[in-house]
Parts: sequence; structure tokens; C-alpha cells
Amino acid sequence: MKKRSYVGVLSAVLAASMALTGCAGNSNSSGGSNASGGQGQPAPGNSGGGTTEGGLIKIATQSPLSGSNSAVGDAIKTGAGYALEKRKEEFKALGFDLQLFPQDDQGDPKIGVSNAEMLISDPDVYGVVGHYNTGVAIPSSVKYEEGKLVMVSPANTGVKLTEEGKKTVHRICARDDAQGPKAALYAKNTLGVKTAYIIHDKTAYGQGLSDQVKMQFEKDGVQILGFEGITQGEKDYSAVLNQVTVKNPDIIFFGGLYPEGGIMIKQAREKGFKGYFMGGDGLDSSDMIKIAGAAVEGVVFTSVAGDVTQTEEGKKWAEEYKKVTSKPLETYSVYGFDSMNVILNGVLEATKANGGKKPTREQVLDAVHKTKDFQGQFTKVTFDEKGDNTNADVFIYKFDKDKSIFVGKAE
Repeated sequence: MKKRSYVGVLSAVLAASMALTGCAGNSNSSGGSNASGGQGQPAPGNSGGGTTEGGLIKIATQSPLSGSNSAVGDAIKTGAGYALEKRKEEFKALGFDLQLFPQDDQGDPKIGVSNAEMLISDPDVYGVVGHYNTGVAIPSSVKYEEGKLVMVSPANTGVKLTEEGKKTVHRICARDDAQGPKAALYAKNTLGVKTAYIIHDKTAYGQGLSDQVKMQFEKDGVQILGFEGITQGEKDYSAVLNQVTVKNPDIIFFGGLYPEGGIMIKQAREKGFKGYFMGGDGLDSSDMIKIAGAAVEGVVFTSVAGDVTQTEEGKKWAEEYKKVTSKPLETYSVYGFDSMNVILNGVLEATKANGGKKPTREQVLDAVHKTKDFQGQFTKVTFDEKGDNTNADVFIYKFDKDKSIFVGKAE
């Protein structure tokens, strides 16, 4: 860990940076300004040319910084920014001005693609940490591929993302075809469920995860009493929950995100549902507790992100993170941190291979793609040819009244 004097300086730097590049106000998903000071513009305090001999190197983030998913989106940006700030001096010693370039994709594919077009047009952008929503990542990755701009995702689990043959696409987390089956196996073998009602939010992430859960349940003999889709942003799920109440399954599995999941479990309990409520990593947010209230207690979810505080080293990192950033620690904070460090390691390797000079984007892409046994703060990273991390795992969590509790690795 760094000395206290360094942490103090870093705290001041990050405090100023976060104040300038923080979360945008709420806006609808069809438009609005992004957190970097306007669509296609650098973040305040991160603009202008490089002041060091080697030149300017920007690493972007793309995640929802406004709207209903902003809690996790901001955690990804903050974790990535924390990693970058800790390594600024290292890059400065090599002659480079290293800067964070955060973008608000608003959880909207159109905004994500628009941001991606802007990023690939900026020659100083060398990588992207993102996204949170698979449905945003997939179309945005088309643009990254055009610009040879490497992407490392801390959170996207959709199988399709790395199955399309794009060399620029990478992720450090597990895929839905790992998460879904393990969620179903935990429900059957540990929770003892025999009947299930599956609800999804019709997104690439939510339906993709639910499909995987359904296949595993059917394989293991768990009876599927319903498989229904709901619309994101709705506030009343009576239509589908009335069906659930009549059929009385042992478990509701929800493939979707915490804004809808929190409302759904609250309404399900109000209607008298007594069974288990389970979801994937889309429920992995402290805001789930705020939305669901007392109904959150007992909700089980799988996550492709583990708990960094399970080790003494991780606890120290978490304490320093909260002190320096003045932000709550979310599960994806450390995955944003590790994703950024994977990219920065690639930039360093490409620079060395280029004789100490500023590398090309393609050289950085090649270096990141070849990442092997890179030890992040939480996860080790080795990318296969598709860009998936061969070390990725799935974990089980359970909510109590005021926090989520780490249960263990899903087997």
C-alpha cells in the first residue's frame, strides 16, 4: 500500500477530479448531456493537449452516470479513475500525460454508439473501460473494432459480446453461460427448489441470463411454471405477479437489473409470495436495498464479481478506496479498477515494444489481447482468443436488511 502522505495528496487530486467529472443529473435515456461536459467533449479538467514530452494518453470509461443504473455505472468509473490516478506518476516518468476520459452512456445503445464514434475519432484515446449494460456494449463494440480501440469490460456477461469475433472486445468477468447454470444449480441443490417462475426484462443481458437458467433448470428437472418478459422502467408488475401468486412457485428468478428487481420483490411480498427471489449480478447494487426496503431481506443473487474484502489485503484496499474517493464501495468498483490496470499494463507493454515512444492503438490492442496471468487487485486475468478471461468465476450473495452478504464461490 502507499504511504499516508501519498494517500493525502491523492485524496486531494481525486477530490478535485471527481467534483469536476462526477455524475450528471438524471435525464431520460433518449438524450441529454453526458458526464464529460457535453456530448463529444472532454471532461472539464481533462481537456487540452499533453504537457509532457511523450504526449497525451486518455483512457475512457463508458457506463451509465445518469439514470436508474447510475449507482453501478459511477462505481465502475470511480474504480477505473482510482486506478488511473495511482499510476499517473509512473506514466509521467515515461513522458506521458495520463488522463481519465469518462463518458455517460446512460444505459442507452444509441448514446453508447455515439460516444464510441467520438472516442475512436480522438487519436489520444487508447482504451475503454466499459460497459455495464451488454445491450450497450454490443453495438458500441462495432465502433471500437473500426477504430482498433481496445475495450476491457468489468461487467458485461452477455455471451454474444465475445462470440462475434471482434479482436478489440475483452472482459474480466464471467459470461452468462457460466453464471446462469451456476445460479440454477445453487437454487436446486442448496435452496432445494422444485418449481420456478422466470421473469426477464427483455434485454440482451436479462433474457440471455434467463435463457441459461431455464435450460439448466429443465436439465435438472426443476419445473418451469412460467417464462415472462417485462418492460424496463415500469412501476407496476401486478399483471405478471398475479400469475406468480396463483402458481405459487418455490422461486422467482429475475433476469434484469436492480431498479426493476427491487420494485418486483417488494410487490411480490405485498401480494403474499413466500418463496425465494433470486437474480443475477444485475441485482448487485446497494440501491437495491433502497428500492425494495424490508422486502430485500433474503434475496439471493449470483455475481460475476467477487468480494474484495474477503482478504486482509483487500480490506486495506477497500478502506483506502473509500477514503480517497469519498464514494461507497460497490462490488464493481474493484472490477473497474482491475479493468483499467489491464489496459494500462497493455499501454506500458506496447510502449516498451515501441522503444519507449508513444505506441499506436493497434500496438496497445495487441498487448492487451496477449494479457496472461496479470494479477489485478481482485482477479487474475488471462484472455483467450475471444477476449474472455479464463480465470473468471461466479459468486453467491444474499441480502440482509441493510447490506449484501458474500456467501461464497458458486460451484
